[in-house]
Amino acid sequence: MSLQTHLSQLTRKHEALEREIQEAVHSPSADDLHIAELKRRKLHLKDEINRLQEAAATLH
Repeated sequence: MSLQTHLSQLTRKHEALEREIQEAVHSPSADDLHIAELKRRKLHLKDEINRLQEAAATLH
């Protein structure tokens, strides 16, 4: 898998988590622990995306 493909997949997962967080926040039965876990996963993905982008930039 190419780096660009991997970055695209991570970005799609990040966007999907953002949508899931927004749905959970606006849900009347919002579970704060679940929302916190989703936000943690989203942040982890963002950190991974940034790390890979920085690594790719140093290769050029």
